[in-house]
Amino acid sequence: MRRALRIRRALWVSLAATSLVSGAAGAQSKTGTSIADFLLIEPSARIAGMGNAGVTLFEGVQSVYYNPAAIGGLDKHAFAFSHAEWLADINYNYAAAALPLGKWGNAFASVTSLRSGDIDVRTVEQPLGTGELFHVSDMAIGVGYGLRVSDRFAAGIQASYVQETIWHTSASTVVLNLGTLYELSANGLHIGASISNFGTDSRYSGRDLRIIYDFDPSRNGDNGTLPGEQFTDAYPVPILFRVGLGLPYPVGKDGKLQLAVDAFHPSDNSESVSFGAEYSYKKTLSLRGGYQNLFLPDSEVGLTLGAGLQGKLNKDLGYSLDYAWADQGRLDSTHRVTLGVTF
Repeated sequence: MRRALRIRRALWVSLAATSLVSGAAGAQSKTGTSIADFLLIEPSARIAGMGNAGVTLFEGVQSVYYNPAAIGGLDKHAFAFSHAEWLADINYNYAAAALPLGKWGNAFASVTSLRSGDIDVRTVEQPLGTGELFHVSDMAIGVGYGLRVSDRFAAGIQASYVQETIWHTSASTVVLNLGTLYELSANGLHIGASISNFGTDSRYSGRDLRIIYDFDPSRNGDNGTLPGEQFTDAYPVPILFRVGLGLPYPVGKDGKLQLAVDAFHPSDNSESVSFGAEYSYKKTLSLRGGYQNLFLPDSEVGLTLGAGLQGKLNKDLGYSLDYAWADQGRLDSTHRVTLGVTF
């Protein structure tokens, strides 16, 4: 009876939070007003196949991006590398590692990289190109700490240095990710919440903003080639609040079904909900499906599918290989691959 009451209360709390998240859907979305949007690209092929509904998942170093509290749930050394063939031939890479610290919790580190490749420089006078090439590159380096406070509750924090570069001009800042995870029981309802990319505004600087100007064009004989520098506005980072529910459900003797639903409240877009499911057989083969950003106005994303293999090379060394496909609407589709090891 008590367990049923706890589940009922947890459901009401989560539904209330989801309602608050969705209640501001009619407000201005502020789409396109932030920098470092690459921080919103989800790296995990496993969770991407589940519609990117990952705030309640404890298992594996891949879960930390969605909720830093997952750091506290790790019990082995772990490493994961993800590669995504993103839109317009953009390359996205993500690497993460976890280090158990015993009773003191766990440490975590990650590196994120996004590169556009070379792009022709075009001007109004030379629309076919000047012969020069430029590129856009984004980078984030993070460290984190997580602690399993009890057998059912974990919390975590991650700090990341973020830099976005366009040719010779860049902007940088520091962001924080915070999260909590609660399990009603080992095989019961999971509740998770996290806030990502909480940080200060940043402005661009660099030699591409340097100019030559004439202080007073109406005067003759003065210096008309004075050096100067343009200043840009300070732009915010894309803060994202997630709250979600997860439920593992045994299927037969060897199967397990993992259900997950996340609600999103971003600072630079409208609210939405994502959901997904994973069926795993003997902890070896997994099949996944989901749907991203339901209720998001003008959304170009939707269905996601994925699969994975897990196993052990020996009694201490484990591996996982995951793939995910995601529909991007008129922008075609994206593909992610993640390789993980534990030891």
